Amino acid sequence: MSDTWIILGATSAIARAFMRDRAETGVTLILCGRDMDDMAGTAADLKARGAADAHVLRLDVRDAKTFKPILDLAADMHGMLNAAVFTGSMPDQAVIDENPEMIDGVVMDSFTGPAQFLQRLAPMMEVRGGGAIVGVGSVAGDRGRLGNYVYGAAKAGFATYLSGLRNRLGRSGVHVMTVKPGPVDTAMTWGLDSMPFMTTPEAAAKDIAKGLRKGRNVIYTAGIWRLVMLVIRNVPEPIFKKLSI
Repeated sequence: MSDTWIILGATSAIARAFMRDRAETGVTLILCGRDMDDMAGTAADLKARGAADAHVLRLDVRDAKTFKPILDLAADMHGMLNAAVFTGSMPDQAVIDENPEMIDGVVMDSFTGPAQFLQRLAPMMEVRGGGAIVGVGSVAGDRGRLGNYVYGAAKAGFATYLSGLRNRLGRSGVHVMTVKPGPVDTAMTWGLDSMPFMTTPEAAAKDIAKGLRKGRNVIYTAGIWRLVMLVIRNVPEPIFKKLSI
């Protein structure tokens, strides 16, 4: 009997690296996303790497009707249930400034959509009395900054939600870990200006796996971002308002 990992946003580069790590432990994986062909190829690779099984289901976090088939499949799985959230969208802030209606989509992709899914999954995990949830946020959520404050606001909301969920589910033996990546070399950052302390999807996945093993509540990847964001959070507001970061 293998544990099951539900992966929301399974086509992201970090998700792929994380799933490869999980596959080697013999778990069952449920890949959830919009690109079915892409996920089918990934599922075959994961089974070759040792996954007990790998299912592919359509997910659109802006459409709650896509949640039910995933939750129904999860309910049929034996062993502990786990979930990892890699969904999110980060349009250029200047584009959002010109098209404020885009805010709803960013918030749904990065916060409210996955939160609605996890809210439905939580009772199932409580009954089973274990498992883990990995929620991928961003260092952008630690303080509103000029360059991406809508995306940052969505990720800040998701981090707060995960904190509350951690408080709730920890009483039933379920561990919730918040992940705050800095810039990662993925499609989301391609084409952007050079960013400091850029990490790779593989390194981020290793940090996530290590954090799970150690039972961490919140991790930064790369780890240096914990110090960087500590400094940024403590810059006095009158000074911070004048900074172009």
